[in-house]
Amino acid sequence: RRPKFSSVSGPVAALGGLFGGIFGSRNDSEESTRNLYASTVSLINQMEAEISSLSDSMLRERTSVLQQRATRGDSLDSLLPEAFSLVREASKRVLGLRPFDVQLIGGMVLHKGEIAEMKTGEGKTLVAILPAFLNALAGNGVHVVTVNDYLARRDCEWVGQIPRFLGMKVGLIQ
Repeated sequence: RRPKFSSVSGPVAALGGLFGGIFGSRNDSEESTRNLYASTVSLINQMEAEISSLSDSMLRERTSVLQQRATRGDSLDSLLPEAFSLVREASKRVLGLRPFDVQLIGGMVLHKGEIAEMKTGEGKTLVAILPAFLNALAGNGVHVVTVNDYLARRDCEWVGQIPRFLGMKVGLIQ
């Protein structure tokens, strides 16, 4: 089953989403969200063959280059396709999981500060690491909050392997 995403920004859009959920079809909202991010997903998919051919050390080197670009002032949005491509490849290598296109969209929705609604088992943890990695490139630190200590520890150990593999530091606060 594919995750469903609701994307809202601002009070008017939030009300529109509420009314759409009550009176309209959520599929319209989901379709418009997919369409909004389709070109970026396409860029990420186009990079996949190149990124997958890189050695582990070259993936870390690409992360370092992205960090330099972020600290130089390049926008995170301009770095997003390559950053998400690196996370996708690292996830395949260390977890054996390749984030689906819809999970990439969920990461983009979160990066924009919006809400991504997903059910249990649809890959929320994997989705969260995408924007966390992207936003960590600037060196300001990123916090991912979970609902309890068990999930915090589990997710730090499990999905934390991805940014560690790419040369970043990961910690846990309990």
